[in-house]
Amino acid sequence: MTLRFGVPNKGRLNEKTIELLVKAGIELGDDIGRKLYIKASNQDVEIMFVRAQDIPEFIERGAIDVGITGLDQVAESGYDLVDVLDLQFGFCRLSVAVPEGSSIRDVKDIKDGSRIATSFPKITKKYFDSLGKNVSVIVVSGAAEIMPYLGVSDYIVDLVSTGSTLKMNRLVEIGTIVESQAAIISSKAALETNKAEIDEIASSIYSVLRAENKKYLMANVPKSVLDKVEEIIPGLEGPTVIPLAGNSGFAAVHAVIDATEVYRVISELKKIGAKGILTMPIERQVD
Repeated sequence: MTLRFGVPNKGRLNEKTIELLVKAGIELGDDIGRKLYIKASNQDVEIMFVRAQDIPEFIERGAIDVGITGLDQVAESGYDLVDVLDLQFGFCRLSVAVPEGSSIRDVKDIKDGSRIATSFPKITKKYFDSLGKNVSVIVVSGAAEIMPYLGVSDYIVDLVSTGSTLKMNRLVEIGTIVESQAAIISSKAALETNKAEIDEIASSIYSVLRAENKKYLMANVPKSVLDKVEEIIPGLEGPTVIPLAGNSGFAAVHAVIDATEVYRVISELKKIGAKGILTMPIERQVD
């Protein structure tokens, strides 16, 4: 049975999601951006391009089996879905913000009857209800930041990444409702039916994530200083040492290292006489 996979059709998660799928080995062809759904050419998977906010609803109703969306959207849906894998991108937070000139600097000081503009009405109401606050939630489809200026609301609840948009609109963040990032989401029912297929895709994507910010390093190192190599290159389980044909004085050392360690490792390897040092990007890292 074809696995139906929901992907954001636009917005902050779209580009990175498609990049992950392609790197994970799912062949999407050349019709990305022109079709609303694409059948992968090498797997029994159908990619459905839909709004990120609709993915939890479609999963809950069984229209799709699995999808990638923000955890903020899952929280807003209120559905009991399964977080299969956090993807370490699309980081943001759903926060309460007030105008700079407001005397309010803590959520607990917001008064009953205050108007809160947001495109996340369900979770906003639930949050303020949990604080015992009787506020009026005003639903907007976007640009919540301008609502206090227009007099439509007193405060807002919106997604915040760097905080620069709030600052430009003279707003101050005073509380966080949900921490969010992109994640692979499914349902208990879909996992019962398609667990092997969903786990396989999640594993493939995870291998891509593990390889990001890693480099594969190779170097020819004098055998007399091999004992120092482990101190310089810890690697995944220590460096791999391979004899060099026709050169009894050197051995080939291979290791996976963090990209941030490349400068240091190369510098220290050169100091102990290493030659032929190469680094290469890694597409996937599978245990």
